[in-house]
Amino acid sequence: MGRFPTIGVLALQGDVREHLTALEAAGARAIGVRRPSELDAVDGLVIPGGESTTMSRLLQVFDLLEPLRARLKAGLPAYGSCAGMILLASQVLDTRPDAEHLDALDITVRRNAFGRQVDSFEADLTVAGVEGGPVRAVFIRAPWVEEVGSDVEVLATVPEGPAAGRVVAVRQGAVMATSFHPEVTGDLRVHRLFVDTVRSGSLRAE
Repeated sequence: MGRFPTIGVLALQGDVREHLTALEAAGARAIGVRRPSELDAVDGLVIPGGESTTMSRLLQVFDLLEPLRARLKAGLPAYGSCAGMILLASQVLDTRPDAEHLDALDITVRRNAFGRQVDSFEADLTVAGVEGGPVRAVFIRAPWVEEVGSDVEVLATVPEGPAAGRVVAVRQGAVMATSFHPEVTGDLRVHRLFVDTVRSGSLRAE
């Protein structure tokens, strides 16, 4: 359990530096991933918030789309925040027709579901698997999950307001995603949950 897993952050666009910092503080060795060779070197991968259609295009430009799909299909642990949730989904609503996604989570996601940048907000969420009280969640042009498959665990929903009951955090096996951005708050608990997931999988593989 003392092993430091190597976790990559997809470093094409978005909140890369913030995730790298949070992962290091949560007990991982964190590296940026821009090439297939870097993807091959990681035990898990974070797909950060950003602009999902831009990230989709850059995955193709950097020849990462199919290698990443293959590694996810082979069981690579992954965590996506905001745009990362969109990319990991099996179906995306309100996106460009040429946008690619990774089919790693059996969920239907609605892009920009909470509105534009001016509709960004914060809320206190109870997140399954995260101890120590509510998580302060920051939503920025965030998606929400409209449907989940039978193997998907719902980790958190919006507690109140117009979006009450909307699903904003999920997990399926070693893949998890949140609509919100834990990397911007200084609260490391979501990252620790993912680091523990990666560490457990790495130890089983040894």
